Amino acid sequence: MNYYEEIKQELINNETYRKVKDYSKNRSDLMTCYNVGKLLIEAQGGESRSKYGEHLIKEYSIKLMKEIGEKYNTTLLKRMRQFYLMIQKGATMSHQLTQSHYFELLSIKDINEMNYYINLTEQQNLTIRGLRDRIKSKEYERLDDKTKMKLINKEDITLPDIIKNPIIIGNPNNINVNKEKVLKLLILENIDNFLKELGEGFSYIGNEYPIKIGNSYNYIDILLYNIKFNSYVVVELKITELKKEYIGQIQVYMNYIDENIKTINQDKTIGIIICRENNEFIIKYASDDRILSREYILN
Repeated sequence: MNYYEEIKQELINNETYRKVKDYSKNRSDLMTCYNVGKLLIEAQGGESRSKYGEHLIKEYSIKLMKEIGEKYNTTLLKRMRQFYLMIQKGATMSHQLTQSHYFELLSIKDINEMNYYINLTEQQNLTIRGLRDRIKSKEYERLDDKTKMKLINKEDITLPDIIKNPIIIGNPNNINVNKEKVLKLLILENIDNFLKELGEGFSYIGNEYPIKIGNSYNYIDILLYNIKFNSYVVVELKITELKKEYIGQIQVYMNYIDENIKTINQDKTIGIIICRENNEFIIKYASDDRILSREYILN
């Protein structure tokens, strides 16, 4: 079998296809990438013969650049080989992602993490830059182990599952966050990023949201709504370690929303305490599992 000619023909066919079939370029690109990667592995005599493979890729690249186009350099051929191995090891091939999306994932070793970002890109229609930013923020690593197992086993995900820990809050000007008001202003300055950081489906309702308890007014730091999980989300900001009195405070606010604002068709309110330092023992012994505590870090 002449592997070079097979690879050359795959690439030529794809170049022709892309000129006339705009609606399915991704599928053609990915299948070509897969097939070329497979042929490269076979041509080098298997995955283990990487040293010979490097020499072969260089040889093929020189010829392909002359006969088809300069983009078929050694880097692209190596990525095609890596793409094939990625799919063989269990990564999902989605035609909603481009070849460039998949190339962003090549540095990830964990297949489960890889599939998380593939699904995320599908669901949120992420650009390549958007995907790169989510990987850079180590989003998958900030999910707890229980959530990761749910994703692996394709179990139903709840709203608390999607809240990362820690929460990254943008602080491009390195402002000294010595008051909760300052932390809130940083969040509100880029509320879209904050909502994306929390997870899918969050929308902003207001800050310093007033609620009247008895004869006095209290103010919720930030009130959100999650469309996907159909529930209000009360967010309280603390620049100190989590303290037990914070649990009681946010619980009062959550109960108020449930009794006075939530409709019968909506799920119970979730509370998120975003604090400088978590205290797992306080959360462990809190009676209300709708209350979450998440640390924040400034970036």
